[in-house]
Amino acid sequence: MDDVFSNFDVVLRAFLLTVELFVVSGVLSLVFGTLLAACRVGPVSVLARAGAVYVSVVRNTPLLVIFIFVFLALPRLDLNVDSFFVKGCLALTVYTSAFVCEAIRAGVNSVPLGQAEASRAIGFTFSQSMTTVVLPQAVRAVVPPLASVLIALVKNTSVAAAFGLAEATARMKGFTNDNADARIQIFIVFAIGYIIIVEVLSAGAAGLERRWKVAR
Repeated sequence: MDDVFSNFDVVLRAFLLTVELFVVSGVLSLVFGTLLAACRVGPVSVLARAGAVYVSVVRNTPLLVIFIFVFLALPRLDLNVDSFFVKGCLALTVYTSAFVCEAIRAGVNSVPLGQAEASRAIGFTFSQSMTTVVLPQAVRAVVPPLASVLIALVKNTSVAAAFGLAEATARMKGFTNDNADARIQIFIVFAIGYIIIVEVLSAGAAGLERRWKVAR
């Protein structure tokens, strides 16, 4: 434990990298997942089918396989990305977007059909109906499932440890290798770090739920 606390700046940098992976991947996943959901519920059958195929393939593929594809297969396709951080974010985004899509699609389907039909009747296009009528209502319903997806994303960042990114799990492994007699204590320290991040997310989601319930 002395090694951990004497190198606490290293621990903090490791968790900072975990948070950076989460934030970048989370934002990109929300954007891409929302676009996928719009394709799946949209009137263009080709886009709806393409979105369904993407979601089905990705959700049934282990995250580790997606990491392997991004880190090893992309260079063979002449798609070279030098930054390990960018590759890690790409893999996490590809995976998480499928779950974001399904959470948002469920929220959209929870909005009464008459809402969309009424907006179309007064001349709104599909995109205008989605952005001004359907999505604002759907967002309230998707806060709990989206929070679960983002919490899972925090924990999924640990897979990046196997691909050269010195995030929290990678640093924990290093400390336990050097201090085998204090493994349990080291696990607890790093577990507390993850718990803090997850609790902040949970508190934020709970706050949004309370606020929007009052707004109704």
